[in-house]
Amino acid sequence: MDDQPSKPAPTGARAARKRQAVVRAARDLFLREGFGVGMDAIAAEAGVSKVTVYNHFGSKEALFTAVVAGALDEPLQTGADGPDLTRLADAEDLRAALVEAGRTWALAVRTDDEGRALRTLLATELHRFPELGRAWRAHGPAGHHPAVADALRTLADRGRLDVPDLEVAVLQLYALLVFPQMVFEQYGAELTEELSERLVVDGVEMFLLRYAPGETPRPPAGQ
Repeated sequence: MDDQPSKPAPTGARAARKRQAVVRAARDLFLREGFGVGMDAIAAEAGVSKVTVYNHFGSKEALFTAVVAGALDEPLQTGADGPDLTRLADAEDLRAALVEAGRTWALAVRTDDEGRALRTLLATELHRFPELGRAWRAHGPAGHHPAVADALRTLADRGRLDVPDLEVAVLQLYALLVFPQMVFEQYGAELTEELSERLVVDGVEMFLLRYAPGETPRPPAGQ
């Protein structure tokens, strides 16, 4: 396994820019050449030293995991083209905010060809590189989906959700809002906008019934 001794990752604005450059370069090269691409090539593509890459990620497996996790949560991290999950805790109407976030997320998953290619690449490379599978499993659901995990943790800390098991809650939110969108599109089946909307709205309803304190079922639409 190609890795270096672990130490705290660099921090600060300059370090964040370098980390972003490394992730972008790695994403492009992994998609073009697969997991077998060398760290030297990734460093050169990012315009940084190989030492810098290792300082931020420690190993190629950790870098690959960060690339895929970033692609999964990217639509909900920037806030540029949709809701920012960091603002969910301040939303007056949490249900409406979650539905809005879910719509943005679902659309991004259905239309992101690069993200679909990364998921396919991960499934393929797990068989060729067992160490990648071990790193992916060790990362855990909260690590794979940091934006979602951070948002749910903040909502729980503020008493807006009751989340006894964060990993389960992260997976359940994905299962309700995103996984159907991924499965349909990954295998070439068509998921209509109308069905996607129903999945998001009903998915948020089910999630809040489980995790919102004192939540009671809403009557069906039109009643």
